[in-house]
Amino acid sequence: MALLLSYPRRHPSIHLLILSAYALFLLPILDGLELGGDGLYREILRDETVLRLKELGKISDGEGYLERTFLSPASIRASAVIISWMKDAGLTTWIDQMGNIHGRFEPTNSTKEALLIGSHMDTVIDAGMYDGALGIISAISALKVLKVTGRLQRLTRPVEVIAFSDEEGVRFQTTFLGSAAVAGTLPESILQVSDKSGTTVQDVLKLNSLEGTANALGEVRYSPESVGSYVEVHIEQGPVLEALRYPLGVVQGIAGQTRLKVIINGSQGHAGTVPMKLRRDPMVAAAELVLTLETLCKEPNKFLTYDEECGCFTEESLAGLVCTVGELLTWPSASNVIPGQVNFTVDIRAMDDKVRETIVTSFSRLVLQRCDDRLVDCAVEQKHAAAATPCDAELTSRLERATRSTISSMAAGVRRAGGETPVLMSGAGHDAMAMARLTKVGMLFVRCRGGVSHSPEESVMADDVWAAGSRWSIP
Repeated sequence: MALLLSYPRRHPSIHLLILSAYALFLLPILDGLELGGDGLYREILRDETVLRLKELGKISDGEGYLERTFLSPASIRASAVIISWMKDAGLTTWIDQMGNIHGRFEPTNSTKEALLIGSHMDTVIDAGMYDGALGIISAISALKVLKVTGRLQRLTRPVEVIAFSDEEGVRFQTTFLGSAAVAGTLPESILQVSDKSGTTVQDVLKLNSLEGTANALGEVRYSPESVGSYVEVHIEQGPVLEALRYPLGVVQGIAGQTRLKVIINGSQGHAGTVPMKLRRDPMVAAAELVLTLETLCKEPNKFLTYDEECGCFTEESLAGLVCTVGELLTWPSASNVIPGQVNFTVDIRAMDDKVRETIVTSFSRLVLQRCDDRLVDCAVEQKHAAAATPCDAELTSRLERATRSTISSMAAGVRRAGGETPVLMSGAGHDAMAMARLTKVGMLFVRCRGGVSHSPEESVMADDVWAAGSRWSIP
């Protein structure tokens, strides 16, 4: 089957492009779908989608800013709105025992595996309105187009949109509560994890008329045999697509992550009386180590060896390596006191797990060396480690073809040289990471202004791509 499109050479709507990504998955399970290029699709896929994003962005637990955490009052209000949109698209809806919202179309007598499409409805504190919500609402809009054109009934495979209840992990400091439950990887012990007020996950579930038991948690899990694939559309949360002047990019995989805590103990003393040559200052040791980490991750080939033939990691394996010191604490933290202790965090991410593990080992070794040189005591504690999640090669290829087909007639000033679709790595975690434990996954990134995310400044251009019409045709 081939996907053919025709449209005027204008700047298209970003939401029409998103539909094209979904369409490549929806169309092969339709028989002879052909959609005309009138304003109806623009009205649904751009205008209505943007209005719905703004509406959902106003549902908040915060006054004057967006905050919507796991099963909070705002989350419950948002659930009702999302359910109404799912019903408007012709979907059967329900809320599972972890608070996830499901909207499903089930073809008559179909025994095929379902296509799951989703993202998260929760937010960080002082959030933007696109993170998570864009993937949910654009999926609902795509299915609504099929409904209003009378094509939804011609689906031959179940299609289900899921709005996951928690991905950010703000309330309980543990991510992927919603998608991990669907994937069947959420441990029963999660029910006893508490938030800052002492309220447990189990308490919150029961307060919202959910069972909050291990058995109920097991009911949320999907069997691998029932699911064919999972696709997620998400804002990029980075600057690459904007720099390339390209609206969409396909995701090769989600980076693995290691979090470390470095603890440095020195000799606390008076800032005015201890000579410089006699100091055992953990602050300057920490400063040196932060710079050491930066150099290690900017120029890893100077430190690492791996490939026996070339004596180094390959260029491809090192792509996307990023290292961050996000928190630094001192004790006693007074302007006239040489610190006695300095602690700082390290976040290391890479698509290649071997690269990440080698960076962790190399940095840990350098910490001990630098600390010995400065006569301070150091320890490195590993707080978190997660392997990289590759996206399915076939799904990625299909998404790439869909994007390339859609943008093939864009203005030359917008198109990249050669017309190739950007293939990106995701440095941020996504629900697809949890869902990969259940089924094969694919992801599509959407350009966002300035690469800004987790901020009220987060923005996706409503009229970024497609214009007046588009036509889908399958011979």
